[in-house]
Amino acid sequence: MKVLLSLLLIGLSTIGLAQHADELAIRKVLSDQETAWNKGDIDAFMDGYWNSDSLLFIGSGGVTYGHANTLQRYKTNYNSQAKMGKLKFNLLHIIQLAADCWMIVGKWQLTRDAGDIGGHFTLLFRNIGGKWVIVSDHTS
Repeated sequence: MKVLLSLLLIGLSTIGLAQHADELAIRKVLSDQETAWNKGDIDAFMDGYWNSDSLLFIGSGGVTYGHANTLQRYKTNYNSQAKMGKLKFNLLHIIQLAADCWMIVGKWQLTRDAGDIGGHFTLLFRNIGGKWVIVSDHTS
């Protein structure tokens, strides 16, 4: 009985460590995005997104499909440092939905010369090819 209980506790510890490592990796993606944005590097910011035609971005202008279209949307809407400003994320909920899928709910804030703006977001992260990437972004 003690052996069975020990194995169960070891198994649960292993699962907890994997979840913690995944959460840290996802937090790093978002931190890297903040850094890239604040340097004015939209291309590096987009590294956090799935480089696929199946990427889904939902914003105030409606639905955008695909990495290339989402990149173009960002470059069109934020075509100067004054419009980009400084980005800050505030993560409110980090929820594991499956072994390879997490949902992040948070707030975003742009402090900028063109006027501060902000809102909320819901991101779906998937582990694709050993890399955590955003596969769906609903930002308002």
